[in-house]
Amino acid sequence: MATRTANRIGERRSTSLLLGAAAWLVGLIFFFPVFWMVLSGFKTELDANASPKLFFTPTLEQFRTVTTQTQGLLSFNEAIMNSIVIVGMSTLVVMILAVPAAYALSIRPIGKARDVLFFFISTKFLPIVAGILPLWIIARNLGLLNTRLVLVILYMGLNLPLAVWMLRSFFKEVPEALIEAAQIDGANLRQQITRVMLPIVAPGLAATALLVVIFSWNEYFLAVQLNPVDGSTIPIWITSNVSTRGNFLAKLSAASTLATLPVVIAGWVAQKRMIRGLAMGAVK
Repeated sequence: MATRTANRIGERRSTSLLLGAAAWLVGLIFFFPVFWMVLSGFKTELDANASPKLFFTPTLEQFRTVTTQTQGLLSFNEAIMNSIVIVGMSTLVVMILAVPAAYALSIRPIGKARDVLFFFISTKFLPIVAGILPLWIIARNLGLLNTRLVLVILYMGLNLPLAVWMLRSFFKEVPEALIEAAQIDGANLRQQITRVMLPIVAPGLAATALLVVIFSWNEYFLAVQLNPVDGSTIPIWITSNVSTRGNFLAKLSAASTLATLPVVIAGWVAQKRMIRGLAMGAVK
Protein backbone atom coordinates (compact mmCIF):
# COMPACT_ATOMS: atom_id res chain seq x y z
CA MET A 1 0.00 0.00 0.00
CA ALA A 2 2.76 2.38 0.95
CA THR A 3 4.61 1.51 -2.26
CA ARG A 4 1.55 2.35 -4.38
CA THR A 5 1.12 5.67 -2.56
CA ALA A 6 4.78 6.53 -3.08
CA ASN A 7 4.51 5.65 -6.77
CA ARG A 8 1.44 7.86 -7.19
CA ILE A 9 3.20 10.75 -5.47
CA GLY A 10 6.20 10.25 -7.72
CA GLU A 11 4.01 10.18 -10.83
CA ARG A 12 2.27 13.38 -9.75
CA ARG A 13 5.58 15.11 -9.17
CA SER A 14 6.88 13.97 -12.54
CA THR A 15 3.71 15.19 -14.23
CA SER A 16 3.95 18.55 -12.44
CA LEU A 17 7.58 18.92 -13.49
CA LEU A 18 6.76 18.10 -17.12
CA LEU A 19 3.83 20.51 -17.16
CA GLY A 20 5.95 23.22 -15.55
CA ALA A 21 8.74 22.70 -18.08
CA ALA A 22 6.22 22.81 -20.94
CA ALA A 23 4.70 26.02 -19.57
CA TRP A 24 8.14 27.63 -19.32
CA LEU A 25 8.97 26.53 -22.87
CA VAL A 26 5.75 27.99 -24.27
CA GLY A 27 6.29 31.20 -22.29
CA LEU A 28 9.84 31.57 -23.61
CA ILE A 29 8.68 30.98 -27.19
CA PHE A 30 6.11 33.76 -26.88
CA PHE A 31 8.55 36.06 -25.08
CA PHE A 32 11.47 35.58 -27.48
CA PRO A 33 10.24 38.04 -30.19
CA VAL A 34 9.86 40.75 -27.54
CA PHE A 35 13.31 39.95 -26.15
CA TRP A 36 14.83 40.12 -29.63
CA MET A 37 13.09 43.43 -30.33
CA VAL A 38 14.53 44.99 -27.16
CA LEU A 39 17.95 43.51 -27.91
CA SER A 40 17.95 44.85 -31.48
CA GLY A 41 17.15 48.33 -30.18
CA PHE A 42 20.61 48.44 -28.56
CA LYS A 43 22.41 47.41 -31.75
CA THR A 44 23.75 49.37 -34.65
CA GLU A 45 21.95 48.95 -37.96
CA LEU A 46 24.85 46.84 -39.21
CA ASP A 47 24.61 44.41 -36.28
CA ALA A 48 20.81 44.30 -36.39
CA ASN A 49 20.74 43.38 -40.08
CA ALA A 50 23.64 40.94 -39.91
CA SER A 51 23.31 37.30 -38.90
CA PRO A 52 21.68 36.91 -35.44
CA LYS A 53 24.04 38.01 -32.67
CA LEU A 54 23.59 37.64 -28.93
CA PHE A 55 26.93 39.24 -28.12
CA PHE A 56 27.62 42.75 -29.40
CA THR A 57 28.63 46.21 -28.20
CA PRO A 58 25.41 47.90 -26.99
CA THR A 59 24.68 51.46 -27.96
CA LEU A 60 21.96 54.02 -27.24
CA GLU A 61 22.33 55.60 -30.64
CA GLN A 62 18.98 54.34 -31.93
CA PHE A 63 17.10 55.54 -28.86
CA ARG A 64 18.65 59.00 -29.14
CA THR A 65 17.76 59.11 -32.83
CA VAL A 66 14.08 58.21 -32.43
CA THR A 67 13.53 60.53 -29.47
CA THR A 68 15.33 63.61 -30.78
CA GLN A 69 14.48 63.57 -34.48
CA THR A 70 11.05 64.31 -35.89
CA GLN A 71 9.81 61.45 -38.02
CA GLY A 72 7.73 63.00 -40.82
CA LEU A 73 5.37 65.45 -39.11
CA LEU A 74 5.47 63.78 -35.70
CA SER A 75 7.97 63.76 -32.83
CA PHE A 76 8.19 61.22 -30.02
CA ASN A 77 7.11 63.73 -27.38
CA GLU A 78 4.03 64.73 -29.39
CA ALA A 79 3.04 61.13 -30.05
CA ILE A 80 3.48 60.00 -26.44
CA MET A 81 1.50 62.97 -25.16
CA ASN A 82 -1.30 62.33 -27.65
CA SER A 83 -1.49 58.68 -26.63
CA ILE A 84 -1.45 59.47 -22.90
CA VAL A 85 -4.24 62.03 -23.22
CA ILE A 86 -6.40 59.93 -25.54
CA VAL A 87 -5.96 56.66 -23.65
CA GLY A 88 -6.32 58.29 -20.23
CA MET A 89 -9.50 60.19 -21.07
CA SER A 90 -11.17 57.28 -22.89
CA THR A 91 -10.31 54.81 -20.11
CA LEU A 92 -11.62 57.17 -17.43
CA VAL A 93 -14.93 57.69 -19.24
CA VAL A 94 -15.27 53.96 -19.94
CA MET A 95 -14.82 53.06 -16.27
CA ILE A 96 -17.22 55.79 -15.10
CA LEU A 97 -19.93 54.48 -17.43
CA ALA A 98 -19.18 50.77 -17.05
CA VAL A 99 -19.40 50.62 -13.24
CA PRO A 100 -23.07 51.66 -12.88
CA ALA A 101 -24.04 49.67 -15.98
CA ALA A 102 -22.38 46.50 -14.67
CA TYR A 103 -23.90 47.07 -11.23
CA ALA A 104 -27.39 47.36 -12.72
CA LEU A 105 -26.96 44.23 -14.85
CA SER A 106 -25.55 42.11 -12.02
CA ILE A 107 -27.00 43.24 -8.70
CA ARG A 108 -30.27 44.74 -9.91
CA PRO A 109 -30.86 43.06 -13.27
CA ILE A 110 -33.58 44.51 -15.44
CA GLY A 111 -35.96 42.53 -17.61
CA LYS A 112 -34.23 40.70 -20.47
CA ALA A 113 -30.81 41.57 -19.09
CA ARG A 114 -29.24 38.91 -21.30
CA ASP A 115 -30.59 40.68 -24.37
CA VAL A 116 -28.98 43.90 -23.17
CA LEU A 117 -25.65 42.12 -22.67
CA PHE A 118 -25.88 40.57 -26.12
CA PHE A 119 -26.58 44.00 -27.60
CA PHE A 120 -23.46 45.32 -25.88
CA ILE A 121 -21.21 42.59 -27.22
CA SER A 122 -22.84 42.59 -30.68
CA THR A 123 -21.24 45.97 -31.31
CA LYS A 124 -17.91 44.10 -31.53
CA PHE A 125 -19.12 41.85 -34.37
CA LEU A 126 -18.80 44.40 -37.17
CA PRO A 127 -15.27 44.72 -38.59
CA ILE A 128 -14.10 48.26 -37.95
CA VAL A 129 -12.99 48.62 -41.57
CA ALA A 130 -16.65 48.27 -42.63
CA GLY A 131 -17.61 51.36 -40.64
CA ILE A 132 -14.63 53.60 -41.29
CA LEU A 133 -16.24 55.53 -44.17
CA PRO A 134 -19.35 56.71 -42.26
CA LEU A 135 -17.17 57.40 -39.22
CA TRP A 136 -14.83 59.52 -41.34
CA ILE A 137 -17.76 61.46 -42.86
CA ILE A 138 -19.34 62.10 -39.44
CA ALA A 139 -16.00 63.22 -38.00
CA ARG A 140 -15.44 65.55 -40.95
CA ASN A 141 -18.92 67.09 -40.70
CA LEU A 142 -18.45 67.66 -36.95
CA GLY A 143 -14.99 69.14 -37.42
CA LEU A 144 -13.32 66.36 -35.42
CA LEU A 145 -10.82 65.11 -37.97
CA ASN A 146 -7.19 65.33 -36.80
CA THR A 147 -8.27 65.88 -33.19
CA ARG A 148 -7.79 63.87 -30.03
CA LEU A 149 -11.49 64.05 -29.19
CA VAL A 150 -12.59 61.83 -32.07
CA LEU A 151 -10.32 59.01 -30.88
CA VAL A 152 -11.45 59.46 -27.28
CA ILE A 153 -15.07 59.00 -28.37
CA LEU A 154 -14.36 56.02 -30.62
CA TYR A 155 -12.11 54.22 -28.13
CA MET A 156 -14.77 54.75 -25.49
CA GLY A 157 -17.38 53.11 -27.73
CA LEU A 158 -15.07 50.24 -28.67
CA ASN A 159 -14.03 49.35 -25.12
CA LEU A 160 -17.22 50.03 -23.16
CA PRO A 161 -18.89 46.66 -24.04
CA LEU A 162 -15.81 44.75 -22.91
CA ALA A 163 -15.62 46.71 -19.66
CA VAL A 164 -19.31 46.14 -18.87
CA TRP A 165 -19.03 42.40 -19.47
CA MET A 166 -15.91 42.06 -17.32
CA LEU A 167 -17.17 44.22 -14.46
CA ARG A 168 -20.51 42.40 -14.44
CA SER A 169 -18.72 39.10 -13.78
CA PHE A 170 -16.78 40.72 -10.92
CA PHE A 171 -19.89 42.26 -9.37
CA LYS A 172 -21.64 38.88 -9.53
CA GLU A 173 -19.02 37.49 -7.15
CA VAL A 174 -19.97 39.93 -4.36
CA PRO A 175 -22.22 38.20 -1.78
CA GLU A 176 -25.72 39.64 -1.69
CA ALA A 177 -25.60 39.51 2.12
CA LEU A 178 -23.11 42.38 2.12
CA ILE A 179 -25.43 44.54 0.05
CA GLU A 180 -28.40 43.67 2.25
CA ALA A 181 -26.38 44.52 5.37
CA ALA A 182 -25.45 47.89 3.87
CA GLN A 183 -29.11 48.56 3.07
CA ILE A 184 -30.11 47.71 6.66
CA ASP A 185 -27.47 50.15 7.90
CA GLY A 186 -29.13 52.86 5.81
CA ALA A 187 -26.65 53.07 2.91
CA ASN A 188 -28.10 54.58 -0.24
CA LEU A 189 -27.29 53.37 -3.74
CA ARG A 190 -24.21 55.57 -4.15
CA GLN A 191 -22.81 54.46 -0.79
CA GLN A 192 -23.47 50.81 -1.62
CA ILE A 193 -21.42 51.13 -4.78
CA THR A 194 -18.58 53.32 -3.49
CA ARG A 195 -18.17 51.94 0.05
CA VAL A 196 -19.19 48.29 -0.32
CA MET A 197 -18.88 47.13 -3.92
CA LEU A 198 -15.89 49.01 -5.31
CA PRO A 199 -13.41 48.12 -2.50
CA ILE A 200 -14.26 44.44 -2.97
CA VAL A 201 -13.99 44.44 -6.77
CA ALA A 202 -10.95 46.76 -6.86
CA PRO A 203 -8.75 44.02 -8.40
CA GLY A 204 -11.37 43.54 -11.10
CA LEU A 205 -11.45 47.27 -11.75
CA ALA A 206 -7.67 47.29 -12.14
CA ALA A 207 -7.74 44.34 -14.54
CA THR A 208 -10.51 45.88 -16.63
CA ALA A 209 -8.88 49.31 -16.76
CA LEU A 210 -5.53 47.82 -17.76
CA LEU A 211 -7.08 45.85 -20.63
CA VAL A 212 -8.88 48.98 -21.83
CA VAL A 213 -5.59 50.88 -21.69
CA ILE A 214 -3.78 48.17 -23.68
CA PHE A 215 -6.45 48.00 -26.39
CA SER A 216 -6.57 51.78 -26.72
CA TRP A 217 -2.79 52.20 -26.65
CA ASN A 218 -2.22 49.65 -29.41
CA GLU A 219 -5.09 50.70 -31.69
CA TYR A 220 -3.77 51.73 -35.10
CA PHE A 221 -6.45 51.60 -37.79
CA LEU A 222 -8.74 54.35 -36.51
CA ALA A 223 -5.80 56.52 -35.50
CA VAL A 224 -4.18 56.40 -38.92
CA GLN A 225 -7.47 57.02 -40.74
CA LEU A 226 -8.82 59.86 -38.60
CA ASN A 227 -5.72 61.46 -37.08
CA PRO A 228 -2.91 61.39 -39.63
CA VAL A 229 -1.28 64.63 -38.41
CA ASP A 230 -2.28 66.57 -35.31
CA GLY A 231 -3.66 63.76 -33.13
CA SER A 232 -1.31 60.98 -34.20
CA THR A 233 -0.56 58.37 -31.56
CA ILE A 234 2.33 56.07 -30.72
CA PRO A 235 1.46 53.32 -33.27
CA ILE A 236 1.57 55.88 -36.08
CA TRP A 237 4.85 57.25 -34.76
CA ILE A 238 6.33 53.72 -34.86
CA THR A 239 5.46 53.25 -38.52
CA SER A 240 7.05 56.62 -39.32
CA ASN A 241 10.40 55.02 -38.43
CA VAL A 242 10.09 52.64 -41.37
CA SER A 243 12.13 53.88 -44.33
CA THR A 244 12.34 52.84 -47.96
CA ARG A 245 15.96 53.93 -48.04
CA GLY A 246 18.64 52.12 -46.08
CA ASN A 247 18.32 49.87 -43.05
CA PHE A 248 15.89 50.66 -40.24
CA LEU A 249 15.55 47.46 -38.19
CA ALA A 250 17.49 48.69 -35.14
CA LYS A 251 15.77 52.07 -35.25
CA LEU A 252 12.33 50.44 -35.53
CA SER A 253 13.15 48.09 -32.64
CA ALA A 254 14.16 51.03 -30.45
CA ALA A 255 10.94 52.87 -31.33
CA SER A 256 8.84 49.78 -30.60
CA THR A 257 10.59 49.28 -27.26
CA LEU A 258 9.85 52.85 -26.21
CA ALA A 259 6.23 52.48 -27.35
CA THR A 260 5.63 49.33 -25.30
CA LEU A 261 7.44 50.57 -22.18
CA PRO A 262 4.51 52.60 -20.68
CA VAL A 263 2.10 49.66 -20.98
CA VAL A 264 4.66 47.25 -19.52
CA ILE A 265 5.23 49.59 -16.56
CA ALA A 266 1.47 49.96 -16.02
CA GLY A 267 1.05 46.18 -16.11
CA TRP A 268 3.94 45.68 -13.69
CA VAL A 269 2.50 48.22 -11.23
CA ALA A 270 -0.98 46.66 -11.39
CA GLN A 271 0.28 43.07 -11.61
CA LYS A 272 -1.02 41.79 -8.28
CA ARG A 273 -4.41 43.42 -8.61
CA MET A 274 -4.72 42.31 -12.22
CA ILE A 275 -4.00 38.65 -11.41
CA ARG A 276 -6.50 38.72 -8.54
CA GLY A 277 -9.03 40.48 -10.73
CA LEU A 278 -8.74 38.01 -13.60
CA ALA A 279 -9.09 35.14 -11.13
CA MET A 280 -12.15 36.56 -9.33
CA GLY A 281 -14.65 35.05 -11.74
CA ALA A 282 -12.81 31.75 -12.13
CA VAL A 283 -13.76 30.12 -8.84
CA LYS A 284 -17.08 30.28 -7.05
